[in-house]
Amino acid sequence: MAVKPKTLTQAKALYSTNSELAWWVFMRVSGLILIFLVAGHIWMGNIQINVADVDYAYVASRLSKGWVKVYDTFLLFFAMLHGVNGLRYSIEDYFKQANRRFWAKIILFTIAGILFVMGTMTLWAFDFSEMGDAVRSLDGGSH
Repeated sequence: MAVKPKTLTQAKALYSTNSELAWWVFMRVSGLILIFLVAGHIWMGNIQINVADVDYAYVASRLSKGWVKVYDTFLLFFAMLHGVNGLRYSIEDYFKQANRRFWAKIILFTIAGILFVMGTMTLWAFDFSEMGDAVRSLDGGSH
């Protein structure tokens, strides 16, 4: 079994295709980006405000801002690609038969594609400000 590369020079020597090298680099870069995106998400949603104040109306008002939608789209994009690529590596390691490996990847990519499209549609297709107003009116305007 080959040793997993830890440096770019080792990765260039090990991987026979440019696509595998690109994915190797992507995993390192996306992991770093995800650290900052997740830290920012936690800061905005759990530290900057009182967590007890987070309800649907707060989330709806937050998601009605365009920059939050862009931020959450980047978070979704990098998290999905990073996770799916990690699972692809696991499929390569544990599925020894080529046909099982092929179908496992097809299932993985199909589910990931559906989840990514649904997540993006949820962020961009709904008018969260109207939903927040509707929830506040149902709640009796106590917020």
